[in-house]
Amino acid sequence: MNNSQMTSSTKLTNAKSNVFNEKIIDEFINYEIEQGFPGAALIVIRYGKILKQTVYGYKLKYNENGTLIEQPQLLTLDSMFDLASLTKMYATNYALMLLVEQGKLNVDDQVTKYIPEYSGCNPENECRETRLIKDLLTHTAGYAPSVEFYDPKLVSPDLYSQDKNRTEQIIETKLRFQRSRGGDQLPVYSDIDYMLLGLIVERVSGMPIDQYANINIYQPLGLTHTLFNPLNNTNYKKADFAATELNGNTRNGTIMFPNVRKYVLQGQVHDEKSFYSMNGLSGHAGLFSNLYEMAILCQIMLNNGTYGNIQFWKKNVQDRFLIPYAHDPSYGLGWRLNFNKSLPWFGLHASDEAYGHTGWTGTCSVIDPKYSMAIILLTNKRHTPCINGTFDGEKYETGKYGKIMTLVYESLLIHKHLNLNL
Repeated sequence: MNNSQMTSSTKLTNAKSNVFNEKIIDEFINYEIEQGFPGAALIVIRYGKILKQTVYGYKLKYNENGTLIEQPQLLTLDSMFDLASLTKMYATNYALMLLVEQGKLNVDDQVTKYIPEYSGCNPENECRETRLIKDLLTHTAGYAPSVEFYDPKLVSPDLYSQDKNRTEQIIETKLRFQRSRGGDQLPVYSDIDYMLLGLIVERVSGMPIDQYANINIYQPLGLTHTLFNPLNNTNYKKADFAATELNGNTRNGTIMFPNVRKYVLQGQVHDEKSFYSMNGLSGHAGLFSNLYEMAILCQIMLNNGTYGNIQFWKKNVQDRFLIPYAHDPSYGLGWRLNFNKSLPWFGLHASDEAYGHTGWTGTCSVIDPKYSMAIILLTNKRHTPCINGTFDGEKYETGKYGKIMTLVYESLLIHKHLNLNL
């Protein structure tokens, strides 16, 4: 089967392949689990078929003091993960692509067209009025990578906020640029860009980003495990989620600020800016999901904007978001691209057409249209002791993604350029 044999309406079905050697993948991840990696979930889809859907290890393994709990909780296929920066793609980017398709947004427009109060200049004459939507999407607007709005020790009083409305006002009217925009500037990955993009979605749609994504994307697909602030939903409890940091946001008690959490995080977004400063509803972090529903979301991209009988956007809109940025072709509009093979988490064999994103909590998605496939790896690598600011889970290859991606391609023999009918 080749790409031309896929239809734009392809929906996922279960299928086992007799040429997919998944044993080596299972052995590798299980070995790292035995060595101390907390938990992982992996799904592989190709030509609309689920070739592999497996969980490994634990969703809850440690107490807040870093000791092992007596009865660790095993991951299940339904376990939901804090997607972290995958939110940028599967909530914010999807919302933006849909708004572009509907003619309600143009990425070449100035931000101020949608947020009129987004105005004013730095003393360095860097002005908000000059910033375009696509500057935010390519991380070339000039914002700092992050701003700790929630910690009064790290920001000036006029930037301190633990309230979404106040944070919105700060970003739109007060936050200064760290550098000039666009031109020949290299991208500097910034959460602030996507916090602002989330606010643009809210302003254009007239509803919070969680409602917009749910009503226009997740509900039509029948997704029930993909949502923001999931513990506010009476259908879910902590035990439904893969846990993240052991001691709240304190890095083993070394960081303190007002209202900081000190318990094991499970079912609450880890990201501090999202949780404390945006009430869990932000364009950069806050979305939760599970393996199967993530696979459906990825299949939309493989279908060029459709799923079943639903068309979210046309191929030309999707293609626009996947054009490499001239000065760093690893950036599209939001999406990270394997165009110049500079990102190790794509692994050794992903094609130069592959794209995807990662999330700080331990999540990764790779979509490879050349092979009509997607790989989603969800881990809770931060659910490990943190010593001197480093999480133990960071030392394992499973949490670095690239090794697992490489093993998937090799298990499918794709790296040998075989045209397999899977």
